[in-house]
Amino acid sequence: MVRGLILLLVLCLAFSCKEEPKAKVVSKTISFTKEGELQVYRNSSDSLICNFDIEIADNEYETQTGLMHRASMEKDRGMLFIFPDERIHSFYMKNTQIPLDILYLTSSMKVASIKENAEPYNETSISSGVPVQYVLEINAGLSQELGIEVGDSIAFRKTAP
Repeated sequence: MVRGLILLLVLCLAFSCKEEPKAKVVSKTISFTKEGELQVYRNSSDSLICNFDIEIADNEYETQTGLMHRASMEKDRGMLFIFPDERIHSFYMKNTQIPLDILYLTSSMKVASIKENAEPYNETSISSGVPVQYVLEINAGLSQELGIEVGDSIAFRKTAP
């Protein structure tokens, strides 16, 4: 009886260890698709600081994916996340290859807080700290280089597809 169980176990292992050829994983390059234009204005003077061409993330899939799996982003581009309500939002850099500055914006489109130089692949939660409705991701270092500060404002418009 014990011999029969051992033989059955050996046969099961032999057939279950059959090696299947592994499927090759092909990563798809995600390219920028301009969906809008965004301007940043200085709070103290209402003067234009800069312009960005933007992609817009306004549904669950797009807000979850964001700029993941992108190898680079042009300096004059960014991604604007639009949420249905103003509340504290958190982001992380899972599967994000490029360092980013994350600008958290109120429902009145004022910069409420800035997280500079968010590290690629870091899964630590980055909170807005205050209720916000919009989030703008741009290349790391740009907010400092351009002098963008808390209190500055944005305006954007969607472009036709």
